[in-house]
Amino acid sequence: MKSSGGSVAVMFADLAGSTRLYDVFGDARAKQLVDECLDLMRAVVARCDGEVIKTIGDELMCVLPDAEKAWRAAVDIQLRVSDLPQVEGHRRSIRIGFHVGFVIRTSSDVFGDTVNMAARMTGLAKGGQIMATCATVMQLPKILRTATRKIAALSIKGKEDSVAVCEIIWQTNDDLTMATPSVAVMQRQVQLNLTFRGDTYFMNLLCPRIMMGRDLSCNFVVSDKMASRQHAFIELRQEKFFLTDQSTNGTFVHQDGEAELVLRREEMMLQGTGSIGFGRSVEFADGELVRFGVVEA
Repeated sequence: MKSSGGSVAVMFADLAGSTRLYDVFGDARAKQLVDECLDLMRAVVARCDGEVIKTIGDELMCVLPDAEKAWRAAVDIQLRVSDLPQVEGHRRSIRIGFHVGFVIRTSSDVFGDTVNMAARMTGLAKGGQIMATCATVMQLPKILRTATRKIAALSIKGKEDSVAVCEIIWQTNDDLTMATPSVAVMQRQVQLNLTFRGDTYFMNLLCPRIMMGRDLSCNFVVSDKMASRQHAFIELRQEKFFLTDQSTNGTFVHQDGEAELVLRREEMMLQGTGSIGFGRSVEFADGELVRFGVVEA
């Protein structure tokens, strides 16, 4: 059997809690519910230029061309499964993990450390979660990286060094979907324009969360020593943008035409236009501030 190698994204998608489906509904009905999810996932993978390598019970093992295709497939799967109707009060959910790297490939399977790492990411996920290594997330376009959060550097069996793990954020705490462009529909389009060091960035449905602080993992890396390593974040929730402080010295917010406010482990909704300072007043920020503007269409 001829084998070949190359760098791909390996993704596992597993139906969480399928054993309970069999207990509750019996073999025939439960298999029907499982197969509905598997067929849905296969179709999504194909649309993202991927290939299902094999089905292992209620789990698919897939390969996709790169990290971005895997991200889009994973998010689309979660979106579509979350839209499936509940069955007698039971909602189906998927655990997904993926990792990019080199694999050994035969005509019917793929092998290697990349496959093992993708399987471990899936094992870390709960129902409704998408997990990936941070090394894989760094291969995503910048706008997609903002819809992730670093979980921790975890000890992985078989690895001498700890592995940094990220969660892909595809929905808010209020279950508002963070969708891919092909399925994203909002009744009212909202956008937050952010200017930092002369560059302008845009927060919207595709970019629902940004972190600001001194840590190099932040989306906006602030050099002011008054700033904390992960000083504050902004996230989109129910068509509104909320700024949350988690710093030592506070986050200073000056909305144009209003008095400056200081957030200390608090959050506020951003409105209109204004400036954000890290650990010191906007007046004394010396260029290390963020200008914001909320745009509605």
